[in-house]
Amino acid sequence: MRIEDLDQNFTTAKIGDAEMVFCEPTQAPFALNGLAWFAQERVFCRLPQASLDSVSAGVRGLSWSTAGAQLRFRSNTTRLALNVQLLSPSNMSHMPATGQSGFDLYLGVGKDKYFIKTAVPPVNADHYQLLIFDDPQPEEREFTLNFPLYNGVKKLELGVSPGAQIAPPTPFTIPRPVLFYGSSITQGGCASRPGNCYCQILSRHLDFECLNLGFSGNARGELVMADIISSLDLSAFVMDYDHNAPNIEHLQNTHEKFFQHLRSKRPELPVVMVSKPNFDLQREISIRRREIIRQTYQNALAGGDRNVYFVDGETLFGTSDRDACTVDGCHPNDLGFMRMAEAIQPTLAAALKGQGK
Repeated sequence: MRIEDLDQNFTTAKIGDAEMVFCEPTQAPFALNGLAWFAQERVFCRLPQASLDSVSAGVRGLSWSTAGAQLRFRSNTTRLALNVQLLSPSNMSHMPATGQSGFDLYLGVGKDKYFIKTAVPPVNADHYQLLIFDDPQPEEREFTLNFPLYNGVKKLELGVSPGAQIAPPTPFTIPRPVLFYGSSITQGGCASRPGNCYCQILSRHLDFECLNLGFSGNARGELVMADIISSLDLSAFVMDYDHNAPNIEHLQNTHEKFFQHLRSKRPELPVVMVSKPNFDLQREISIRRREIIRQTYQNALAGGDRNVYFVDGETLFGTSDRDACTVDGCHPNDLGFMRMAEAIQPTLAAALKGQGK
């Protein structure tokens, strides 16, 4: 349908010499993915509103970061613009503003998506309006726009060419979402742009909807999170909170308990357990932590569970130039995230086997 035929209010504005029609892209035929409760609650939050009083203050605040959220649609528009109101200006010293507060755009369908451009937030600003796509050929294309990793979105307006047609995106190959639960690394720190978080790379490579429940410094394996996760119909679950367990004892006391609590509610859900990637930092401690996670996995196998998988964190940064994979010895840069995705992908693909079209 034409953009002007959608059942909502519109505004028009010029960006440079380009006349644009702006709307809020939160209803069909636009598809807003990566926010599991948006359709019911209409807010850019990664957790259901009813759960916010039962999670920690840290998780509650970070739930408003939009890591994993995507806007997807098909259109013959020759231009695409964004009008964005963020929760706060970019303020991280070790992560680019383009990753914290930017959107990045991909074109293409399924596993063949390719990167086009990043929306670069202005310094010290919580609002920006800019042109992110400009091509005079009026052919139909499929657009995927990844939301900021470490900032929240108060309001998003999308600008397209007057008279542009809007259609639903191609369905994902994997029918139900894959959910990732973990630390700041899971959330995407410190990717240079949203599409370079390892969860989003895997989402493109295997073509599934990604639900990112990474909570920087605050993923502690609380059972309330297992309850929230188990309330969703998922294709797979990636359990990656090792890094946020504050010590070995905490990991020992929570890891298998968290898994068993989830498993009691979702007995057939494929679960991929991952140990932390910055293995070389405090190597002996990393080995002990890995063995706790491996033991949860082996206990599940011994109990007859055939929907459980394990990825050794020591493998995630590869074998060469491992020290080039982080910005600070801990948080991956784009190289680190790509290596993580490449190391996890075979195991996740095995967990998803038989679920695709």
